[in-house]
Amino acid sequence: MQVLGIETGKDLRNLSLVILQQHFGKSAAHYYNICRGIDHRPVNSHRITKSVGVETTFQQDIKSRQEILRHLQELLDKALQRTADKQLVAYTLTVKIKYHNFVQITRSRTLPYTVTKDAELLEKLIKNTGIGENSVRLLGITLSSLENKLINYRFQQTDLFRDF
Repeated sequence: MQVLGIETGKDLRNLSLVILQQHFGKSAAHYYNICRGIDHRPVNSHRITKSVGVETTFQQDIKSRQEILRHLQELLDKALQRTADKQLVAYTLTVKIKYHNFVQITRSRTLPYTVTKDAELLEKLIKNTGIGENSVRLLGITLSSLENKLINYRFQQTDLFRDF
């Protein structure tokens, strides 16, 4: 595409189907249609949820460690609510921190039990990240290693009686 001077969708849209067929063969029709917003493939709205994330960008950067922890806890609460709404539980918690200079840090922990509203875990994840020293412009929380809540509950019930 670079040889033909195609660097953007607009560049692609300016070429005729005949020109595209000369250079791309069978793929030409796909390129021709897709840059015009034509796509007849069925929409699959029933994908398996692999993670649930929430983040917030601040109007003004924040620096206070307590304020950052408060926002992280609020984001964790939202993410936990979204997983609960989908009848899921999570075993991995990821914290995303983007500083005023756009340096981004992520810290993640996979637990042997489901993620809950655990302020101690948040504290451990942000330890040694520069929180409280540098201004933060964005915070995010992602929950992953998801499992269906009903399956998890049944497993725990079965597990309780294993020793009897």
